[in-house]
Amino acid sequence: MPQDVGDLYCQIKQDKQIRLDAEFVCKAGEVLAVVGPSGGGKSTLLRMIAGLNHPESGVIRYGDRDWFNDGDKIHLTPQQRHLGYVPQHFGLFPNLTALGNVVAALDHIPKAEREPRAKEWLERVNLHGLPDRLPANLSGGQRQRVALARALAREPSVLLLDEPFSAVDRETRERLYLELARLKSQLSIPVIMVTHDLNEALLLADNMILISQGKMLQQGIPHEVLTRPRTEAVAKQMGLRNIFDAYVIAQEEERQITWLKFGEHLIASTYFDSLEVGAKVRWVIPNQGIRFNSIKQGRLCRSFNKLEITIDSMLTMGETVRLIASVKGVKHQLHAEVPLHYSNKIGLVVGVVTEVAFKSELIHILEP
Repeated sequence: MPQDVGDLYCQIKQDKQIRLDAEFVCKAGEVLAVVGPSGGGKSTLLRMIAGLNHPESGVIRYGDRDWFNDGDKIHLTPQQRHLGYVPQHFGLFPNLTALGNVVAALDHIPKAEREPRAKEWLERVNLHGLPDRLPANLSGGQRQRVALARALAREPSVLLLDEPFSAVDRETRERLYLELARLKSQLSIPVIMVTHDLNEALLLADNMILISQGKMLQQGIPHEVLTRPRTEAVAKQMGLRNIFDAYVIAQEEERQITWLKFGEHLIASTYFDSLEVGAKVRWVIPNQGIRFNSIKQGRLCRSFNKLEITIDSMLTMGETVRLIASVKGVKHQLHAEVPLHYSNKIGLVVGVVTEVAFKSELIHILEP
C-alpha cells in the first residue's frame, strides 16, 4: 500500500490465541475508527501497534521506519515507537496528581520543561484549575481528559485510543467528542480509535475498518460503509435491519437501473452490471432511504418504489420512534426510525395502512 512520511501502515496476521488478519494505512491527520463487537480483536490490534503485544507475522511501519517486521526481526519497544496510548480505563497512576500523571509521560524532554508542558496540555484539554487533584477525586470525564493530555503531551508520532469514551456518561461523552474534533484539527498525526459504537465512528472518523472475529470485513469512509456494505455480515454489523430477498428481472444499462422482483412488487435499484437476469439477490436499504406517506395529506414523492404497509408496532425512544410494519404481498417486515415530531405530523399510528417509497439510489445489492 502507498504510504507517505507520517502515515502508519499495518499488515498483521495471527492464527494462534486471538486470530487477526488486517492490512490498512492510517494517514497523518486522519482519525481511523476500528469498529466491531467485543472479543473481535480490536484492542489486541491496538496493543500490537503500541508494541505491547507481538503479532505472529507482518509489518508495522511509521513513515519509512519499521516498528515491527518479523522477516527482518525488528521489534521496537513502546518507548522507541514514541506514541500516545489511552487504554480503556485510562491507566492513570492513582498516587499521582493530574499534573504528576502528565509529567510522568515526559521523560523524553529536559526536567525543567516537563511541568510547564504538562500544565499547558491540561489547559488545552480544559482541565485548568485541577492540576493537584488525584484521579480518585476527578470525574470520569476529567480522568479521560488527563489521560488524553498525558498521551498528547508526549508529542506522539501516533495516537491510539481504546474505547476512549465508554467509561463516561452521555453528556460528558458529547463534550469529549467536541474536544477530540477540535484537537484533531490541530494534530497532524495518525489517530486510531477503537470503538464498538457506530455513531462514534460516523461522528468522529475520516475512515473506518469493520472487524469481526479478527477479520477485516470492510474499510472505507464511514457513511459509504453504512450505505454500501459489501456483505450481509457488514450490513448487520452496521445495524441495518432491512435486508431482503429479491430476483433480478431486468437490466437497463441506459437508465442505469437494475429491476428487482420483491414479492409482488417491482423495485428499481442502482445499476449493478455484474448481475444476471434471474439471479436471486439479497438487498439492503438504510433508514434514510425510506420515505413515508403523510396519512393526513396523502402526498408521497414521485418514485417507482411505492409499497403499501401496515404499521404493526411503534416504540417511542426519546425524540425518535422505532416502528415495524408489514409490507403488502411480502413476508418480510420493514423496520424504520422516524423523528417523533414527524411521526405525529404525518399521523403514524399502530394499525394504520399507508405507503412508503424506497429511494432507488440508496438500494444496495449485497455480495453473495
